[in-house]
Amino acid sequence: MTYRTNPNTGDKVSLLGFGMMRLPVEAGGTEREHPDSPIDQTAVNEMVDYALAHGVNFFDTSPAYCQGNSEKVTGIALSRHPRSSYYISTKLSNFSPDSWKREESQAMFERSLRYLQTDYVDYLLLHSIGGGRDALATFNGRYIDNGILDWLVEQKQKGRIRNLGFSYHGDVRIFDMLLRWHDEGKYHWDFVLIELNYVDWNYANEINPRNTDASYLYGELHKRGIPANVMEPLLGGRLAKQPTPILHEMKKMDINATPAEWAFRFAGTPEGILTVLSGMTYIEHLQENCRTYSPLRPITPDEDAMLMRLAEQIVGMKAVPCTACNYCMPCPYGLNIPIIFSYYNNCLAEELMPIAGGSEDREFRKARRRWLLGYGRAVEPARQADHCIGCNHCIPHCPQRIDIPAEMQRIDSFVEQLKQG
Repeated sequence: MTYRTNPNTGDKVSLLGFGMMRLPVEAGGTEREHPDSPIDQTAVNEMVDYALAHGVNFFDTSPAYCQGNSEKVTGIALSRHPRSSYYISTKLSNFSPDSWKREESQAMFERSLRYLQTDYVDYLLLHSIGGGRDALATFNGRYIDNGILDWLVEQKQKGRIRNLGFSYHGDVRIFDMLLRWHDEGKYHWDFVLIELNYVDWNYANEINPRNTDASYLYGELHKRGIPANVMEPLLGGRLAKQPTPILHEMKKMDINATPAEWAFRFAGTPEGILTVLSGMTYIEHLQENCRTYSPLRPITPDEDAMLMRLAEQIVGMKAVPCTACNYCMPCPYGLNIPIIFSYYNNCLAEELMPIAGGSEDREFRKARRRWLLGYGRAVEPARQADHCIGCNHCIPHCPQRIDIPAEMQRIDSFVEQLKQG
């Protein structure tokens, strides 16, 4: 396993970090497919054991993950091992205005310690900074007006938090403001969690004008010497599946490398990256990612140029920029938002979209039937896009700031067009 050194503490952190947000459930798969199924603790224990045995020592969770159950499950799995053998990262996920109250936010932190069965957290993040319709007012309400940020600094001084940072999604003005505070000595950030992959490197803003290119985020952190942790190296799984032309280009460069391996190598290559988080549901994913980073083969200039060319092609596919984080769920009207987007994006990636021909075209009719049958199998009829009423309940919860109702309307219109005739 490749390790990176935290300049603040000297921690030797595994380049692969285990994101505890897409944990397996007893019914198979994840909570996204089976929201009522309990997490499979035995499977999680086995994956944690394998991770530790193969050099992974960084585990990232949150009070918001897995319907509030991730920290408990993570605590059970990790407590079976010496506390000195791993680093715990969790977040103050006080998204609801009710949790902005000082005592509620403090209680959330104390619960995290209790659920994780520890008396200190190695890495504590202000969760999803820059989101919401009024990002500055939201940030102030969550962390400044209630004095919670100052209280977290006090907890760090007491040794209950070893590294204090934030995860960034959204308004770049908030990102810049927090780094300005760092420069001025108002608050010191020990690390920052950003979305970084070879598509978002130069095209995050083009995919979604509300997002910020990873090259800018990384550059601002690197020039200050602030370690960067990486989330979404696979862009919500989208980079693990590629259409034939892109696969062909990848195979010409390395016939044995998988699309996921290319993405993880890219995310782990830049200097100053401390760890790359991956939300892994199946042990096969964990095994492949461990191989990729044991040790890391840094991306060469020629490989980087290839990935930048492929990123431009991927952006042209017009997929929904959903990372399947599940923050938009549950939908009050029962839609399975992440699965709808996942099915649509996967069909784009696998070249299964019936986008040409007409009712007289036999191949188009076959592709149309296959697409509609697949949609019905992937998403129950009562949870499909046509049930969206545009209530906007989901919008403030989306870290990618996707206009989810507009995308639902677009997908529903596409479905209705396919049904014609």
